[in-house]
Amino acid sequence: MRRPHLLSAVAALAVLTALPAFAEAPAAPAAEATQAAERAFTYNDMLNANRLSDPRVSPDGTKVVYAVRATDMEANRGVSSLFIQNLNGEGAPRRLAISDGGANTLRWGSDGALYFLSGRSGTSQVWKTDSTGATATQVTDLPLDVNAYRLSPDASKVAVSLAVYPSCDDLACSVARGTEAGERKSTGMVYDRMFVRHWDTWNDGTQNHLFVVNADGSGEPVWVTHGFDGDTPSKPFGDENEFTFTPDGSAIVFSARLAGQTEPWSTNFDLYKTNGLTGEGFTNLTDANDAWDTGPVFSPDGRTLAYRAMARPGFEADRWQIVLMDVATGAKREVAANWDRSADSLQWSADARTLYVTAGDVGQTRLFSIDVANGAVIPITGEGHVSAVEQTPSGFVFAQDSLTRPTELFVKTFRGREMPRQITDVNPELDNRLFGEAEQFDFRGWNNETVHGYVIKPAGYVEGRKYPVAFLIHGGPQGSFGNSWSYRWNPETYAGAGYAVVMIDFHGSTGYGQGFTDAISQHWGDRPLEDLQKGWAAAQSKYSFLDGDNACALGASYGGYMINWIAGNWSDEFKCLVNHDGVFDVRGMGYGTEELWFTEWEYGGTVYDNPEGYERFNPVHHVENWRTPMLVVQGDRDYRIPTSQGLSTFTALQRRGIESRLIVFPDENHWVLKPQNSLQWHNEVFHWLDDHLKPQD
Repeated sequence: MRRPHLLSAVAALAVLTALPAFAEAPAAPAAEATQAAERAFTYNDMLNANRLSDPRVSPDGTKVVYAVRATDMEANRGVSSLFIQNLNGEGAPRRLAISDGGANTLRWGSDGALYFLSGRSGTSQVWKTDSTGATATQVTDLPLDVNAYRLSPDASKVAVSLAVYPSCDDLACSVARGTEAGERKSTGMVYDRMFVRHWDTWNDGTQNHLFVVNADGSGEPVWVTHGFDGDTPSKPFGDENEFTFTPDGSAIVFSARLAGQTEPWSTNFDLYKTNGLTGEGFTNLTDANDAWDTGPVFSPDGRTLAYRAMARPGFEADRWQIVLMDVATGAKREVAANWDRSADSLQWSADARTLYVTAGDVGQTRLFSIDVANGAVIPITGEGHVSAVEQTPSGFVFAQDSLTRPTELFVKTFRGREMPRQITDVNPELDNRLFGEAEQFDFRGWNNETVHGYVIKPAGYVEGRKYPVAFLIHGGPQGSFGNSWSYRWNPETYAGAGYAVVMIDFHGSTGYGQGFTDAISQHWGDRPLEDLQKGWAAAQSKYSFLDGDNACALGASYGGYMINWIAGNWSDEFKCLVNHDGVFDVRGMGYGTEELWFTEWEYGGTVYDNPEGYERFNPVHHVENWRTPMLVVQGDRDYRIPTSQGLSTFTALQRRGIESRLIVFPDENHWVLKPQNSLQWHNEVFHWLDDHLKPQD
């Protein structure tokens, strides 16, 4: 139900086998290449594509390291390797030998060494190597897994996050408590406060806390967040971007939320500064703001702390403002206050005059520069989705993907007018695949306001033909189906299967201004549905190749909710429906989900204080109008939209005698991630579409 977050790799999933050196793949003969080019991109191509992530530029700006994950379908797992590449264009990317023992979260130290997480010792610890990546030296030897880390500016210390029992006084106590819990014969779990479970995990009583260790192995770890009741990084998707050393390395600033009895309905994350590195308390730097504060980044001169902040407590999709705090005085000011976009990430320029920010923008995710003095905003990148950015002496290295290409690395000079230059090619085989041509369009939606969408032609499109349509509805609901790549809901897989694709960024979507995003709250069933209906009509009017009488609507999370809502309120429009982890009973969702701040904001209060808010757009009240065949998919470890929602949907369909099918993945959460499960998901979904939109003679 939330905007999706990147899940950091963990050592237990680290690589055990080598990834072939893609840079040395031989070129295909011309005849073979021509034949291959005639084949459309498929979901099998998507599942087997290499996944580049986490680029990091060396301190001298001459090299970049990054991870590439391949998929071993037979072993049903990802296989990651680390690569290093010169930025001057000399030589080919080189795989680092440390990959063989499992390695992830590679970071450069100011000492020129490469640090990383690895489980090669039996637990996840911090290791280091030199730029050759040939051998590894262990840095930490702690009795618990390191789940995140950050180096001090001089690389003499490492801040690590460990899952500990907060009532303990030392690591030995947490180890003993964990051993005792694992050996206990009874299985009952007892709770006296929430969270009971979160995302896909039951609460085991531990919290993520920060410890500081010396990088040379001397001394004992210092528990610098001891006494804090909460997680840092946050669960389930937090990482080292939520904590940082001060420029002099004498303290740590971290983002965290006090748990207490209110954690599931609070978004009050604050920035705290530890009182040195002694473990003797901390100071709240943002106590005046009861909403979300996170992402602390110190300026190079150490005078200013930049961070991102929301203004409205309890609202996870509020605009991320950019706040600058004077380190000496504590005075704060917002920069670019009139810029109606939400900052996803921040980093300073070397001269501390500019902030570089990524943000969603009308279907793209761009890199922007912001003048710290006057707030002037300048876009640096154009079309596509920028997922990571690193600076070099002359410009940027950034990771970018699009509807027709997974992530690759590009370089661009500071404010240069030149086109970005691609420097990696981790999926050369995709050069010989046909993709559907995508076009963004707009129309007048709810309140006569401009709404955007995408139409994608089938791969191998033939002028004059009509094509069946996959009508995709995004989740969030504060999200976007824009110009980006996905390994779960990839519109080009439908285009490759011979379908045209229509996607509407209805009111509530991100990247179009905060007012547009706000419009969906307490209006789940009317404003977005009006946009979908008008967008569908506008697309059919504009694109004659769309066969409007031969379409299926598909969606997950909020998109799954909308599928249930369409089934009862737009019931004659589509030949079939696909509902993945969608809400069936909004009232039940209000009591059954874990992040209560979400439902309480979206429906205008608690279930007992505002029952009408939960019933106004509740699909359960319109089941008598259901008649369209529906495929229902549910992850049994989905605690965001629990299994009871999917089972109830299927029960309603079966009881009404409607053609329906249920797929339950016992080992998946809100997302289907395991390779073989993803393959089954796509097989089932595409067979469902084919059966209803491409009937056999």
